[in-house]
Amino acid sequence: MVRMTGAKALVESLKREGVRVVFGLPGGAILPVYDILHDETELRHILVRHEQCAAHMADGYARASGRVGVCMATSGPGATNLTTGIATAYMDSSPVVAITGQVPTSMIGKDAFQEADVVGIMTPITKHCFQPRSAKDIPRVVKEAFYIASTGRPGPVLIDLPRDVQQLEADMEFPENVKLPGYNPKLEPHPLQVKKAAKLLIEAERPFILAGGGVRLSGAYMELIAIAELLQAPIGTTLMGKGTVPEDHPLCVGGVGMHGGVANKVICEADVILAVGVRFSDRTTGRFDSFCPEAKIIHIDIDSAEINKNIRAHIPIVADAKKALNAIRDEILCCTSKSNINRSEWIKRVKETVEAAKGYLECEGGKLTAPAVIREMRRLMPRNSILVTEVGQNQMWAYLHFKALMPSGYITSGGLGTMGFGFPASMGAKIARPDLPVVDLAGDGSFLMTEQDLATSIVEDIPVTVVVLNNGVLGMVAQWQRLFYRRRYSHVHLGRIPDFVKLAEAYGADGVKVENLDDFKEAFTNALRNDVTTVIDVLIDPEEDVLPMIPPGGSLKDMIWRR
Repeated sequence: MVRMTGAKALVESLKREGVRVVFGLPGGAILPVYDILHDETELRHILVRHEQCAAHMADGYARASGRVGVCMATSGPGATNLTTGIATAYMDSSPVVAITGQVPTSMIGKDAFQEADVVGIMTPITKHCFQPRSAKDIPRVVKEAFYIASTGRPGPVLIDLPRDVQQLEADMEFPENVKLPGYNPKLEPHPLQVKKAAKLLIEAERPFILAGGGVRLSGAYMELIAIAELLQAPIGTTLMGKGTVPEDHPLCVGGVGMHGGVANKVICEADVILAVGVRFSDRTTGRFDSFCPEAKIIHIDIDSAEINKNIRAHIPIVADAKKALNAIRDEILCCTSKSNINRSEWIKRVKETVEAAKGYLECEGGKLTAPAVIREMRRLMPRNSILVTEVGQNQMWAYLHFKALMPSGYITSGGLGTMGFGFPASMGAKIARPDLPVVDLAGDGSFLMTEQDLATSIVEDIPVTVVVLNNGVLGMVAQWQRLFYRRRYSHVHLGRIPDFVKLAEAYGADGVKVENLDDFKEAFTNALRNDVTTVIDVLIDPEEDVLPMIPPGGSLKDMIWRR
């Protein structure tokens, strides 16, 4: 045992968990911890300009690295400012540990200065919340928090630290292992369910694989491709599953859902769907009652709460995706040889469907349209680079037109759809992978929500490239008003304000405005080589729509392909 303060024990515990970077903003209730950080050499602290950005940076760091991201804030408004980023991580199953200061234990519940019931606020948007009342509990709490955040279905965990608990001294014991009797994630698939799934897949005439974020979280990339090739089954992805299979793989047919493309047509013809690590979000399925009603569904997910929540599974398998896919593949090979599986007619039909839909996604040659810009980005970016998106039209254009080629090469806010996510998340990703180019694809509305942390990117030397698709409006809202509200544009016009070049330069970043595709190619090529953050302002038509799309309340078969 070693005697030290709670604040010192927290920092020591973080280092023992392998943490090397913390994203945060100090305040009174967390100052004892920051006093320890003053002399700390092993932990890098990134000072953000808004706590929401600290949470998004920790989230982006976690998604790019596969390790737990850590963010820190003070009590009251500092803690509540974290909530949007924590809710984003929760919806997308991203492992984040949030550490907040709290008023002293004697003042909790007395409406003290900058007091907020952050445990009450964050309980619905975290896997678990801790509020240690004794300094000696801190090492155990940190160990348990990291274990919970990173195992089973990953997600954020809160540690709320009263100020006096940070200051008190105690004899600290740092546990090596975690014992949580009520927390036992199920990893191994049930053998009987594996046999049933294998039999159904062997007998299928038109199998389809739907890959979600759970494939990425379990690292089941090669297993997914192996079983797809064995079954000769096309693969579609959810938004969170994009990149789990290289999108230039011949069996990959792209994204499924509200702004999916040809994959929506293909999945509707399937007779068996192997859904792996998906939660059947309404943005993936359209109307629940009309989602592939003729298909039998095998649903693999590590979280039993997702089984039959939105879509009924004919064969549910609660397990880790990697283990389940391996078991199903082995069972198929036990029951039949690879040479006996012949689905040439189905693959021919899929190829015909893909070819027939190509014309809908073509770009007009030489024009500065959003799809053309995104395709140029893909052509110019190295295969192993990382694209992070904001939320809105930019995100859906990327879903349709940017081919993700690496498992962690596409990062976006899925379930919560958080505008402002992309830029801070891209900085977190860059900290995790400083060796790779990181690009934030933004809309002007989304970028303006967190652009103040351009200061962080410059002061902390985190060079990323920001491509702003600037149409002067809240693009997705305007598109809905255009298509479904008789062009009654209500409070969506942003104007061309601010001047993004001058804004970037004011922070010490580089800025460039482009008005044609050739200028964009030159600016983007230079930005990828730059050692400072570059903002590229791309002026696009405010009337440009993201199509195809499923209208609200529609099914996959109701897609609008052209306006």
